Amino acid sequence: MIKKIIDKYQRSLKQKRLNPDQLCMYEPFFKYIRSKTTTPLTDEDMSLLKNILVPKKFRKRQYLLQEGEVCKHGAFIVKGAMRQYSVDEKGTEHIIQLLLENWWAGDRESFTNETPSPYYIDAWEETEVLLITKNNFDVMHRIPAVAKMENTIINRHVAALHGRVRDTISLTAEERYENLMQTHPEFMQRFPQRLIASYLGITKETLSRLRHHYES
Repeated sequence: MIKKIIDKYQRSLKQKRLNPDQLCMYEPFFKYIRSKTTTPLTDEDMSLLKNILVPKKFRKRQYLLQEGEVCKHGAFIVKGAMRQYSVDEKGTEHIIQLLLENWWAGDRESFTNETPSPYYIDAWEETEVLLITKNNFDVMHRIPAVAKMENTIINRHVAALHGRVRDTISLTAEERYENLMQTHPEFMQRFPQRLIASYLGITKETLSRLRHHYES
């Protein structure tokens, strides 16, 4: 089945001309898939993925998605950092997600249903990603290893989302900070305090007090 799909793409798409830096961007994704499933990733699978995933570099503050747009691409972060956020009527940013290497960026609901997104997604650092369209996302899931990987990701994503909602409602600012330090300590080195504070739903002053308390 995968060989037939590859043959179809080889007939319908022009052969990509990828430079060495672009070719290197695929290996972290292949490694990521292997880490999520024991289902083998074959040479044919990797050939198909190279055909449908597009390497792209984003400048800092360059948008992947803006509010009101339909999310046209999912983005696997190979290198760098991104943020997903909304902006209220007062112009205040509210951080929904902070995203680092080996994370997927995109608005899944907008991407799947082709509806306008309420979110912005931009690069917080110089960032390298692999982009995929909705049609190619469906093709990608015909690869057994990817299908298994997606099941794992969805289950963990749903659990993490429910956990974050629960934490926001039930935990104190100190408990939320402690939880972040246990689960994603790297955020503190990659993002400024104002983004961390917004992500935690606390003020910058509260975050500064908590950091001083735990670092002293």
